[in-house]
Amino acid sequence: MKQIPDNHIIIIGAGPAGLMASQILAEKGFKVQIFEQNKASGRKFLVAGNGGFNLTHSEELEFFIEKYDAPEIREIVKGFDNKKVVDWLSDLGITTYVGSSGKIFPTKNFKPIQVLKAWLDRLEQLGVVIHYEHTFIDFDENFVTLKHKENELKVDYSKLILAMGGGSWKKTGSDAKWIEILKSKNIEITPLESANSGYNTDSKFHQLQGQYLKNIKVSFEGNDKIGEVVFTKYGIEGSPIYYLNRFTRKHDFPLIINIDLKPNLLEAEILEQLNGTEKISQVLKRKLKLSTTALNLLKTLDKETYTNIEILSKLIKKFPIEILSYRPIDEVISTSGGVSFSELNDKLELNKFPNVFCAGEMIDWEAPTGGYLLQACFSTGFWVANEISK
Repeated sequence: MKQIPDNHIIIIGAGPAGLMASQILAEKGFKVQIFEQNKASGRKFLVAGNGGFNLTHSEELEFFIEKYDAPEIREIVKGFDNKKVVDWLSDLGITTYVGSSGKIFPTKNFKPIQVLKAWLDRLEQLGVVIHYEHTFIDFDENFVTLKHKENELKVDYSKLILAMGGGSWKKTGSDAKWIEILKSKNIEITPLESANSGYNTDSKFHQLQGQYLKNIKVSFEGNDKIGEVVFTKYGIEGSPIYYLNRFTRKHDFPLIINIDLKPNLLEAEILEQLNGTEKISQVLKRKLKLSTTALNLLKTLDKETYTNIEILSKLIKKFPIEILSYRPIDEVISTSGGVSFSELNDKLELNKFPNVFCAGEMIDWEAPTGGYLLQACFSTGFWVANEISK
């Protein structure tokens, strides 16, 4: 084991990227201290478990990495992939299972807080020290400046890892205040934007608030995703919607996304069913077996359109939803943007500040929900630690 007792590794941020980097470095014999602005570790990590705690995805690696938008992050994920995450969890004593969608969850006896506790217990055993309620203020080539209560302190480091997250869910501490600090040092930051976000829609769809569409396909300019969406008081949410974010981001709002209400049927087959003597409403409900929500969506059409079976058939396969904007950053699951890869070398070390590294969501990469976000945070933390320890 590599022993460098005088080597002080300082990590800012006790989220998944920072915690992973600390574990790998501590296992290799480094002295590691983490400084976290919250009163506890992994606040956003735990919030991510509210909707089902999927830690990664079981997809084969060649398809898995295609979910990431940047070639750099794809290579990093390959270095510590989904199978290695499962092995790492197993080593912590956390058993997992693959859900019906391919997502990987802890088995039912492990709640998110228990997963985090097992991880923190391991870090304590390895000698990692976590200092809470320490806010990142600044850094230079030798010191990082922090504020603890009313006191400002400077801590020296040999290697500094910045793992402070993106800008979503500010209540978890992911407030992106680091952006102005890095910008002041002429480090290029791609502006943060809402990612894995719902869309604000035309108001005529707001009457559908609380209703779900299941097993539908959402598409935009040749990019599509099957899944479930829900209508809200402001628009539409759901994993297929989040998937389209990176493609719609390149365009100006308002724009149109389309919903295929019967992905398993051709337009011609739908038209054939409608082209009979039965009432349109009966065919839609009994023969095409459209859900109540799908029927309510079609009822937003004017009477002339609804009663024209040729047009109606096309709309069942390609129902247009006008979207006006993303939801505010503080409401969304993640953000796009962050420290540009052009500012980092292959080690994820800042070109302008040797010995200062970035990890996790504060780097400019994007991925959909379903385990891909946490996976990349784990992977970047592992990557940085592995590079430092070489």
